[in-house]
Amino acid sequence: MAKNLLIVESPAKAKTINKYLGKDFQVLASYGHVRDLKPKEGAVDTEHGFAMAYEIIERNEKHVDAIAKAAKLADDIYLATDLDREGEAISWHISEILKERGLTKGKQLHRVVFSEITPKAIKAAVAAPRQLSHDLVDAQQARRALDYLVGFNLSPVLWRKVQRGLSAGRVQSPALRMIVEREEEIEAFKAREYWTIEAQLKHAEGDFAARLSRLNGKKFEQFDLTSEADAHAARDALKQAARGRLTVSEVSSKERKRRPAAPFTTSTLQQEAARKLGFTTSRTMKVAQGLYEGVALGSEGNVGLITYMRTDSTMLGEDAVAELRQLIARDFGGHALPDAPQVYKTKSKNAQEAHEAIRPTSAMHTPKSVAAFLNDDQRKLYELIWKRTVACQMIHATLNTVTVEFAVRDVAGGDAAFRSSGTTVVDPGFLAVYEEGRDQKNAEDDDEGRRLPRLAVDEQVPLHDIVADQHFTEPPPRYSEASLVKALEEYGIGRPSTYASIIQVLQNREYVFLDSRRFKPTDVGRAVSKFLTQHFTRYVDYDFTARLEDELDAVSRGEEAWVPLMQRFWQPFKQQVEEKTESVDRSEATGARELGSDPKTGKPVSVRLGRFGPYAAIGTKDDADKPTFASLRPGQSMHTITLAEALELFKLPRQLGSAPNGEEVSVAIGRFGPFVKQGGTYASLKPEDDPYTIELPRALQIVQEKLEMLANRLILDFGNGVQVLNGRYGAYITDGEKNARIPKEQEPKELTEAQCLELLAAAPARKPGRFGKKGATKKAAAKKAAPAKKTAVKKAASKKVAAKKTPAKKAAAKKTATKKAAAKRPATSKTGA
Repeated sequence: MAKNLLIVESPAKAKTINKYLGKDFQVLASYGHVRDLKPKEGAVDTEHGFAMAYEIIERNEKHVDAIAKAAKLADDIYLATDLDREGEAISWHISEILKERGLTKGKQLHRVVFSEITPKAIKAAVAAPRQLSHDLVDAQQARRALDYLVGFNLSPVLWRKVQRGLSAGRVQSPALRMIVEREEEIEAFKAREYWTIEAQLKHAEGDFAARLSRLNGKKFEQFDLTSEADAHAARDALKQAARGRLTVSEVSSKERKRRPAAPFTTSTLQQEAARKLGFTTSRTMKVAQGLYEGVALGSEGNVGLITYMRTDSTMLGEDAVAELRQLIARDFGGHALPDAPQVYKTKSKNAQEAHEAIRPTSAMHTPKSVAAFLNDDQRKLYELIWKRTVACQMIHATLNTVTVEFAVRDVAGGDAAFRSSGTTVVDPGFLAVYEEGRDQKNAEDDDEGRRLPRLAVDEQVPLHDIVADQHFTEPPPRYSEASLVKALEEYGIGRPSTYASIIQVLQNREYVFLDSRRFKPTDVGRAVSKFLTQHFTRYVDYDFTARLEDELDAVSRGEEAWVPLMQRFWQPFKQQVEEKTESVDRSEATGARELGSDPKTGKPVSVRLGRFGPYAAIGTKDDADKPTFASLRPGQSMHTITLAEALELFKLPRQLGSAPNGEEVSVAIGRFGPFVKQGGTYASLKPEDDPYTIELPRALQIVQEKLEMLANRLILDFGNGVQVLNGRYGAYITDGEKNARIPKEQEPKELTEAQCLELLAAAPARKPGRFGKKGATKKAAAKKAAPAKKTAVKKAASKKVAAKKTPAKKAAAKKTATKKAAAKRPATSKTGA
């Protein structure tokens, strides 16, 4: 039996490490977190020093039991979970569980950390263990307690004031505010017209263009020409003065150097993978995790290809730099190496422990050499990391920018000038390997790669034409995943390891959605953000959130105690929750708007947020007549809809005319979407059909298709509710409550009533669907009640016997599972809403 037990987080990592440590070590995985707060109110005891009530996560109970069993037999226990706060907390939880079970007496508990999974790194970590860092554990506990207190106390306020099933988070809420505020900026934006003027020049070495840079004796600014008349007048004057050619008045050349980008941190990796590979943050982290934990490289076995992927640091270890310089000299030549290694300063003011940047564990594992062993995502991400890391240790790129000025004399209103620039690469340096992406292009990007012909002062260049182009200013762009991560980092909101989960939560809660790979808030998201910004301003304030992160970092460094931090947060927060629960009006909280009056009735037209989403209403609950309601159409927002657009919604149901048999045909929207009704037949519209514009012929076609489908569906009908029908997966028997399969050898058309009843009796009861009839379920339950009694007695007896043999902890686990199910119910009811 192995003398030592080493515990890591994932089975993939365990598999890779197992071969490095030999027979004296048994390597087991915790499968992530092993304990969490009990999912009920009071799990953080605010009256007694914020004591936290933990329980083992149900899905990981068997892994905890396996660790406990191995720990009982081991001499020494090595806690080798990840090297960040989360990893430290998991190690602490494992140690606490083992202590509670009395499995640590007389044994050494060692904490080992490593940033790469290589034989050298693993053996070095095991040879130099340390004690658990309680400062890191306290910081993680404080973070978890804060998130719990915000969620458990603020979410119910949202349920009462906005919509059931919503949630608020300490970090997700400021992130949502960012997206919503950007949307409001876009809506408030007023486009301004402006014109540019460009000279199109002909030259033997190649045609090129020059932009107007001076007009009427002064520098040409963006809004100097704001109308077509002014722009064309200026163009005509310039053409007249130029007389078919422009004269070179000045040629300047400037050489500049561009340094390579720093090696990847978690944040920059997420941004660049989004820009260049189109990966979401969660996809990037999942793929990176696989590369870190180990990939089977043929005869080499499992190899961890990159260092730990959650880091704020841009530091590279000495051994890594030496290997990178060796590779650069070999593959790119000595001239590509700077005299000394490139050193990068970490930008993050709260960079965690001295981790390394994300880099290949060995630069000699080139993308080409490992490509055959990686899947497509792994190959793309590994190549990105490898290239960025190699480039960061290469010589700077040398660029030469040539700028040519063309003066135009004798122009009405004063002299003018055109300017053209071109940038060429003198020495590519690191650009031979990698160039960082950008979210938005600038003027320099346009110049790069453009080569101007050789021109001299006083040289005259033939003018092909001068053109004036109309433009309009554009609103700020919506956030992409890359730009949102960048903004979160700049504001100090969250930490790189949390960005992926923040974005995922906002999407899962349907507060935001991606439109052309840019985040757009939903009406629910806007209502939540508006409510929190107005009534819990401090807790969605960017500076407050960033300061709280700073304080948590101070706890992790041992500079601040976590309980006083919690007290400073909790008291004013609790008071504000209690006050706002009583004082805030629901209509105001949901962002309800009154748009105007209905021309027909004179009643007010408003838009509101309801249980099933945004809707328009004519009238109020105080009117003698009930108000009429209409759901907003896909793509419409209650924050931007106009009165005219809202009134259009009330044109349903629409009477389209009569069918050939005289039945009335109408179109409307129901609970399951838009539909056509002809007599007693209902048929859903296809996605391409619009209920507001559909005409009678198309509606009749949809009904006919439904009738044909129904006709083809019925194979046999015995007149007593028992039918043989064609279904999506073939023929089947039904009596309305149960469905029965038809044996393969049996021809459906030849079935008798007796055969059908026999097959239905043997079929299992049909589970009620999302909108299944409760009555049918109750009837089925009543039928089963009598025979179930004997079974229940037998089960109870067998459970009694089993209970004597089952340890108490399993009973507790079942109790926990029940509590968890209960805690999750609100979310389920929201989904069903």
